[in-house]
Amino acid sequence: MSVNFLRRTLLTAACACMALPALAAADSANTPLTDPVAEIQTNLGTIVVELAQKQAPITVKNFIAYAEKGFYKGTIFHRVIDGFMVQGGGFTADLTQKKASAPIVNEARGGLSNLRGTIAMARTSDPHSATCQFFINTVDNDFLDARNARDGWGYTVFGRVIKGMDVVDKISAQPTATRYGMRDVPKKTVLIEKVVIKR
Repeated sequence: MSVNFLRRTLLTAACACMALPALAAADSANTPLTDPVAEIQTNLGTIVVELAQKQAPITVKNFIAYAEKGFYKGTIFHRVIDGFMVQGGGFTADLTQKKASAPIVNEARGGLSNLRGTIAMARTSDPHSATCQFFINTVDNDFLDARNARDGWGYTVFGRVIKGMDVVDKISAQPTATRYGMRDVPKKTVLIEKVVIKR
């Protein structure tokens, strides 16, 4: 099965606009951070994400709420496609889906692009179905942006990795298999130990 096919069907199994230069992923920032920062601590290392509260305020508030109530502790990166993205935040290590809060409105028209190193919300075919799951783009995936999306909505970018892209790439390189009917599951559990918000 081709990666292009998998890209076109991104995230449909998750629950079963111009690019801004400042959003490019980096391991260090040249300017002071003014937005909240999330530390996604995994068993393979820590990913530090600056959250774009101006461009995606509802989405950032939603992500912070999940993080601060400890929802992400013990979840995994359950869907990994090398050369595309890594997705997590909704399933435990035994692939039990956690009960999420109500879905939020799609903010993909906020002006941010799905570039390498950006974090975005996973959803089903319903544009306004995002809850807890997120993915990190490992390559430029601007076909997921609202301006390019077939449904006119796309996938909401709500931050960028500012440290730890090496960890993201390590996750992306994990061998995968099909488990309990779910494809692209890492053979070795990639555990999210916790997500810490720093303001």
